[in-house]
Amino acid sequence: MARKKSKKTLAQKADKYKCYLKSVQSPEHEVEFFDQAFQEAFGRKPVTLREDFCGTYAVCCEWIKLGKQRTALAVDLDSEPLDWGRAHNFARLKPQQQSRIRVLQQDVRKQNRPRVDVLAAQNFSFWIFKTREELREYFRVARSNMADESVMIMDMMGGGDCYAEGTTDKRVIKKGKKGFSYHWEQGAFNPVNHDANFYISFKFKDGSKLKHAFHYQWRFWTIPEVRELLQEAGFSQTHVYWEREDEDGEDTGEWNRGDEAPSNPSWLCYIVAIR
Repeated sequence: MARKKSKKTLAQKADKYKCYLKSVQSPEHEVEFFDQAFQEAFGRKPVTLREDFCGTYAVCCEWIKLGKQRTALAVDLDSEPLDWGRAHNFARLKPQQQSRIRVLQQDVRKQNRPRVDVLAAQNFSFWIFKTREELREYFRVARSNMADESVMIMDMMGGGDCYAEGTTDKRVIKKGKKGFSYHWEQGAFNPVNHDANFYISFKFKDGSKLKHAFHYQWRFWTIPEVRELLQEAGFSQTHVYWEREDEDGEDTGEWNRGDEAPSNPSWLCYIVAIR
């Protein structure tokens, strides 16, 4: 008698990149902030974008929707997310929009032309460089890929809670039968050299889990270190942007420059470097 095929769990049927996009990325917000930061620096709207460590280049695909004159350059070394991005994000664009995106599978530490108005390195991706020499060199090359009037935009996290090993931040992303939750796990932190391991997992309604779908081995950089290295690489100015809170302490979605901030146990910010 033939055995019945076991039914696949939701985790087995899940697409980790779709889960990531729903949990971590907000392309609409990102490009909105790029416009804000560039306009505050130069009084006009940007046109060209380079997305380093672009992954599935969802941000590039969102960027070119904002105007027929906009172009984007997506750069990543890993073919897997690039292929997924082409099949899912790029494929949804109109042919005219597709023609304004160029995708390069290469090391981000390469020079390319044309130079761009905005260079973005999001989701703490540049933390893959673990020494001052490596990070300074990346910033130097990034600057060479930028137009005379341009900004480089990176996000940062920090606070005492971010150094605690073995903690997991859990958030429900989607409810219902096909719902799932996002787990951000802080696996390890070495205070001597700031080496850190982080994991992203996804848990589904049937109890199944896509464990450690993404694994990051980074150096946990601080704001002063990054700003100092940007200056050493030749950038003229750097600014830190914090999300404004309302009277109840809730985030408003509005970002403002600030050289002082409360010492919260966990925080996020942007660093914007002016070429």
